[in-house]
Amino acid sequence: MLLAPRGAVPPMTARIRSIDYEHDGHALRGELAWDDAWTEPRPCVVVVHDAMKSTQGFEEERAVTLAGMGYAGFALDVYGADVNGADEAEAFRLMSPFQTDRLHLQARLRAGLEAARALPEVDGERMAAIGYCFGGLCVLDLARMNADLAGVASFHGLLTPPGIAPGSDAVAGPIAPRVLVLHGWDDPYVPPEAIPAFAAEMSARDADWQLVAYGRTVHAFTNARYHEPGGAALFSPSASRRSWQVLADFLEELFAA
Repeated sequence: MLLAPRGAVPPMTARIRSIDYEHDGHALRGELAWDDAWTEPRPCVVVVHDAMKSTQGFEEERAVTLAGMGYAGFALDVYGADVNGADEAEAFRLMSPFQTDRLHLQARLRAGLEAARALPEVDGERMAAIGYCFGGLCVLDLARMNADLAGVASFHGLLTPPGIAPGSDAVAGPIAPRVLVLHGWDDPYVPPEAIPAFAAEMSARDADWQLVAYGRTVHAFTNARYHEPGGAALFSPSASRRSWQVLADFLEELFAA
């Protein structure tokens, strides 16, 4: 299947609609971006939000951009329909239970994947996932638990593995999805000394993995809402642009067949 050139501007026919689904009694709402000129299902890239679950449409914008590249984009929901972090303190409160209980997080992520897989615009046999910050941790857990995905890409994500707990899918054995990590080298949440442990984890599980690090770059380098120099999070136009180009190559490789 031929896809639009990487970085292509989404065409005027790109559409987005809300997809309501549920997990464990909680109402969730994803956003599907597609092109109504398509005549057949497309490979799907699931987008997992950051800790804030931005009210500014960051994840939805990424989904629409992906639709412009020829992929169905699905912005997955971890927290719940209409639930957003109004500030960093609220975001931490929303994120913490999922960081603490990774089994619950895994199940919530699976529900989102299956909601996307069931959509008529989506080729359920050809799926990948990308995530930002907390969402980066989420997609790495999808790889760790061998979700039915061709690959995952983490943008400035947390690398900490889940603790080994009874019933966890992310404990041992080879990792099947390909793994891409796009990382700010000066990210205070993932300092350089954390990288060898992640590399050892991926290698011990025989993953096809790669890590691209950007110098003079801190956390959240893809998100323009972080614009004050000197903080732990800061938008970097160059790292944002370069990392998206790496992602485009990665997706092209995943779905080349």
